Amino acid sequence: MASKVFPDPASTMADLKSCGVLRDGMTVMVGGFGLCGIPEQLIIALRDSGVKGLTCISNNAGVDDWGLGQLLRTRQIAKMISSYVGENAEFERQFLSKELQVEFNPQGTLAERIRAGGAGIPAFYTATGVGSPVAEGKEHREFFRPMHTRAGQQFTTDGAAKRTFVLETGLYADLTLVKAAKADEFGNLVYNMTARNFNPMMATAAEFVIAEVEELVPTGSINPDHVHTPGNFVNRIVKTVSEKRIEQRTVSK
Repeated sequence: MASKVFPDPASTMADLKSCGVLRDGMTVMVGGFGLCGIPEQLIIALRDSGVKGLTCISNNAGVDDWGLGQLLRTRQIAKMISSYVGENAEFERQFLSKELQVEFNPQGTLAERIRAGGAGIPAFYTATGVGSPVAEGKEHREFFRPMHTRAGQQFTTDGAAKRTFVLETGLYADLTLVKAAKADEFGNLVYNMTARNFNPMMATAAEFVIAEVEELVPTGSINPDHVHTPGNFVNRIVKTVSEKRIEQRTVSK
């Protein structure tokens, strides 16, 4: 089996245009939460590849000069499917001037849409967002929801009430870029703390997955019980040196 390990971020994408993985108009998932756990060097490599018209699925849009903010600045993103985007002035400008399509999602809904896509679930119903703009134009349906009360140590059903739910579709991408704290050479990944918010589920929900990692160890070095993403989901790995940037630096008085 060919090695999954590449020497630098640019080389992980060097041949992807010729094989059709990297192309204009594609859908890309990018892991991370704020600036925590983002594949910052792979984002730069994606920017330098020159692909455009991208649909980016990410919890946030980075900041003006880092993360996905770099792809917004170069106008390579045509649409964002995201949840929290409040730290990026260029995103705001493009959105308000209608230069950028945006599909807003409640954060939990976005996470579940990605998880569903990775699990092969095409759609699901959720109560989150019903009655708000995020539910406009989507299918609604009522379901009976049991009402439970505690009787001694047992839960019993005393009745049922109808509640309205909205249909949300699963998400699946052409390419996913993730960031892990550690990987072995097969691609088994371990994430650190907050980086587990979106990276693990995104790694299951794309045709091609590239992992940027801080530490690379021999295959078999990671306790199987500690693996968050099994290596069979990962196509390529690159070890980089992380830049720990802070979105909003605050200090105590």
